[in-house]
Amino acid sequence: MKFMLNGALTIGTMDGANVEMAEEAGEENLFIFGMRIDDVAALDKKGYNAKEYYEALPELKLAIDQINNGFYSPKQPDLFKDVINMLFYHDRFKVFADYEAYVKCQEKVSQLYMNPKAWNAMVLKNIAASGKFSSDRTIKEYAKDIWNMEPSDLKISLSNESSNGVYKASGK
Repeated sequence: MKFMLNGALTIGTMDGANVEMAEEAGEENLFIFGMRIDDVAALDKKGYNAKEYYEALPELKLAIDQINNGFYSPKQPDLFKDVINMLFYHDRFKVFADYEAYVKCQEKVSQLYMNPKAWNAMVLKNIAASGKFSSDRTIKEYAKDIWNMEPSDLKISLSNESSNGVYKASGK
């Protein structure tokens, strides 16, 4: 959300903060790829096997093999073993299942980037729609709805602030 406030375009799956961002900016102003909640549930029911995707997608297999064999970390070839293990045996996000959809979506990102007018229009739409995520609004909402507090006009004087609002050097 912080990136959205600054004009970054989001690429991601439709979960977490991306759901709220799509509600505000419109899904057409984000790059959404991959499975939806129902798809994930269906895959869980069927049984997710990361190795099936790994074996079926040569580009993915090459990348995973290079990471696993220390190609990107020759001085520490086992550096990413835990990541690889997680992807194959403990991946609740099903990264491999979304790989092809991610690649296609990234191609759309690249195509749009080549059209500065369209890219900038999407950036501006995201910025304009991101007001809901401002820290001021969020803090006010938390204060009211979670902490049950009302706003106050109380001014707190800092110990090194003079009566005219000018800070004094502490000399420390």
